[in-house]
Amino acid sequence: MTTYAQPPKVMTAPRPLPTNKGKIFVNWVSTTDHKKIGYLYLITSFIWFLIAGVMALFMRAELTRPGLQFMSTEQYNQLFTMHGTIMLLMFATPLFVGFANVIMPLQIGAADVAFPRMNMLSYWLYLFGGIIAAAGFFTPSGAASFGWTAYAPLSRSQFSPGIGADLWIIGLAIGGLGTILGGVNFITTIFTMRAPGMTMFRMSIFTWNVLLTSILILLAFPPLAAALLGLEADRLFGSHIFDPANGGAMLWQHLFWFFGHPEVYILALPFFGIATEILPVFSRKPIFGYKGLIAATIGIAALSVAVWAHHMFASGQVLLPFFSFMTFLIGVPTGVKFFNWIGTMWRGSITLDTPMVFVIGFLITFLLGGLTGIILASPPLDFAVSASYFVVAHFHYVLFGTVVFAMFAGFYFWWPKMTGYMLNERLGKVHFWTLFVGFHTTFLIQHWLGIKGFPRRYADYLASDGFTGMNMVSTIGSVLLALSMIPFFINVWISRNTPKVTVDDPWGYGSSLEWA
Repeated sequence: MTTYAQPPKVMTAPRPLPTNKGKIFVNWVSTTDHKKIGYLYLITSFIWFLIAGVMALFMRAELTRPGLQFMSTEQYNQLFTMHGTIMLLMFATPLFVGFANVIMPLQIGAADVAFPRMNMLSYWLYLFGGIIAAAGFFTPSGAASFGWTAYAPLSRSQFSPGIGADLWIIGLAIGGLGTILGGVNFITTIFTMRAPGMTMFRMSIFTWNVLLTSILILLAFPPLAAALLGLEADRLFGSHIFDPANGGAMLWQHLFWFFGHPEVYILALPFFGIATEILPVFSRKPIFGYKGLIAATIGIAALSVAVWAHHMFASGQVLLPFFSFMTFLIGVPTGVKFFNWIGTMWRGSITLDTPMVFVIGFLITFLLGGLTGIILASPPLDFAVSASYFVVAHFHYVLFGTVVFAMFAGFYFWWPKMTGYMLNERLGKVHFWTLFVGFHTTFLIQHWLGIKGFPRRYADYLASDGFTGMNMVSTIGSVLLALSMIPFFINVWISRNTPKVTVDDPWGYGSSLEWA
């Protein structure tokens, strides 16, 4: 009897199931993965950056010529209050948390952060806190209009009666809680979840800066939360915590600036870390003075909690010599960092790829901002320009120069790590030069505006004041600054169609674990 073999069955691959968009949405909003949470932080903070940028354009348009152009003084006050609040607490601070979530666990060899669910909670507190704070725009009385510093008694209910002010206070308290939880999470992760052999002095500079920034968060944000809750108690329950008759106006300033000045370094230190990660890669040599950089960062963090009252020189209620000396002193570790950064580039084989040119832009801009900071550290000079646009220019040179330039440097540098695609170099250079020229055109001339006496927070001025020409130049620069975002968006869009990166380290000289 003959047996015939059955013909082999042709195996066909099963048809892939259609992507369930609802499932993708649920996965993202319920994720505890540190990378996804980091991406949520980065995307959300960048959206807030764009919103605050539009507010800035409205303010610059209003100031282009004398006379009220298209908004009232109250609307202008609401815009500059929310512009400052969003840029500092809804853009720059959570932007650091986003980069730290994505990169820091990889750099120490950790599978995730120490508390993944708390990490998720931190994001949602930040998101809804920000939405609550900005929701005042949709109330009849409008958003908070007492300035982002919320000085008492102006921020008390007698002078700012609208519900927008209450939403601002509660929103910042909720968002601040999320930031505190994030700081606890990062400290615990770095101390307890490093890979075997990853000693403290083998960690990357970025991870060191995340650690020190998180410690500063635990020092700075609780006083802010206490001050905000006390202010809300004044407004709702008639308590007298910030009553000027009891010294409450000065109490608010001390509490706010004890948060406010460390906050400047909470914003700066992580982006110093990003710059320090990028410089060795594109200088093709190891970082110069690794331990010196760490010591300088520790020095900056320690001194940052001892200089808060230099924001209060004009009040006449603080010890001028002490706080002036401490402010000058904080320039020393910052100068050490500059020597280390320049030493890293010195005699290196420098390649001017887009991340590197953004870091060089950061170095130039932050250096100029630091020099004007030395001027403001001297009380007699500070008295002359304290309430003027000189301070506005200094503030933007220090913070925009650090956060935004280093942010884009980090985006271009880690984009292949985050997405698997490279961004276009030519568009990156166009982006850099339009941003760099637009920024300096906008803010450099504001130093002269301030010296000539143009006051901060004013929505209008007289033609006879002589401010019109300089305000016009500043507004033109702000338009160029806004247009600089277009090459970046085009770059992100077209990068989706470029070939996938097939190597672990597309830059060829990455020395930290995220490129391994």
